[in-house]
Amino acid sequence: MGGKTLPGRVLVVDDTAFMRLTLRRLLEKNGYEVVAEAQNGAEAIERYMETRPDIVTMDLIMPVMDGITAIKELIRRDPSCRIVVCSSMGQRALVVEALNAGARDFIVKPFQPQRVLEALARAVAQ
Repeated sequence: MGGKTLPGRVLVVDDTAFMRLTLRRLLEKNGYEVVAEAQNGAEAIERYMETRPDIVTMDLIMPVMDGITAIKELIRRDPSCRIVVCSSMGQRALVVEALNAGARDFIVKPFQPQRVLEALARAVAQ
C-alpha cells in the first residue's frame, strides 16, 4: 500500500439498522474505518466522545435526539468536528439549518454511493 493512509475513521448515525449497514458497507469497501454506529443523536454524542472519529454521517429525523440538536452539541463540544448529513429530509429549510448548525455537507437519501464518497472526501480534506 506504499504508506497510503486510510481515508478516515467514521461514526455512522442513523435510526435504521439497514441504512447504517448500507453506509458501513459502502465506506469500508472504499477504505474508511467505521469505528462506531449510533441510532439517535444522544448515542451519537456518546460514541463521538468515546471514539473521536474523523467524520460523522448524521441522519436528521431520529428518536430521542434529532440530528440538528446532535450537530449543535457535537460542534459545541468539538468545533473541529466534521459532520456530513445523510437524510431523506431534503427540504431546503432543514438543509440550511443543518449547515448553519455546523454540518459540512448534506446528502439526500436514497443517495448515490459516489456522492457520499465525494462528500466525505471533501469534509476530511477541510
